[in-house]
Amino acid sequence: MQKKNPLFPQKPALKWTMHVKGKMRFYGLSESRVKRVIAHPERAEAGIAPKTTAVMQPITKKGKITQEIWVMYQDKKTQRTIITAWRYPGKSPVRETIPIPGNIRDELQREGYLT
Repeated sequence: MQKKNPLFPQKPALKWTMHVKGKMRFYGLSESRVKRVIAHPERAEAGIAPKTTAVMQPITKKGKITQEIWVMYQDKKTQRTIITAWRYPGKSPVRETIPIPGNIRDELQREGYLT
């Protein structure tokens, strides 16, 4: 039996909605591409639906952003529900970012992680 490491908790189980499966088919996105956007987003924002998060990765061609792939998900205690995914043509405007408590934001800025 494998011991649990408190420093590296297990990843939550993924639950795929029928809506996201249809959108993935429509936009030509693979399951692995959606997982990669969630694992390594360039930008994260509060989702439009309550208690959701939207993450984005740009698609660049010849150094120019041509599209963005967005994924919206909701985290629960033991699972992550992927609600939808879409392609945005061009570069989307920056909306409300995920709130970070003030003391943590100050610490991250002092250490040079945030500008």
